Amino acid sequence: MAMEYDLLYQSMINQCRSELTENGYTELRTAEEVDEAAKQPGTTLFMVNSVCGCAGGIARPAAVYSQNYPKRPDHFVTVFAGQDKEATAMARMLFGEDHIPSSPSFVLMKDGQVVAEIPRHEIEGHDPVNVVTNLQGYFEDYCEEM
Repeated sequence: MAMEYDLLYQSMINQCRSELTENGYTELRTAEEVDEAAKQPGTTLFMVNSVCGCAGGIARPAAVYSQNYPKRPDHFVTVFAGQDKEATAMARMLFGEDHIPSSPSFVLMKDGQVVAEIPRHEIEGHDPVNVVTNLQGYFEDYCEEM
């Protein structure tokens, strides 16, 4: 029974990962990859992924759809909370002391500095369109037209 659960869980994790990586997000699985991504010039959207329902039903669809906006980040990256623990811990450290760790969540960085974030409480119980609208508002404020 445990082996069947592990296989099912890994299948679900892989699906959660691929929803983002197949749609333009770079997956960061190590602390070093996170550090390098945060140092990239320009704007970088971090999506802290998870297996919860609000990630699958709201955050990941919003993450994918938000890429269709004319003004958008230079880089789209993701870390997976609960799976890639060192990468997620490094991301949360780089997000700063004021960041409340939550997953799913979005953090927009510009030239290595946090400029905006959407924590779980602004995702869970909200419509994906509201999350996209919030992301696009931040893109309008901080990103260049592609």
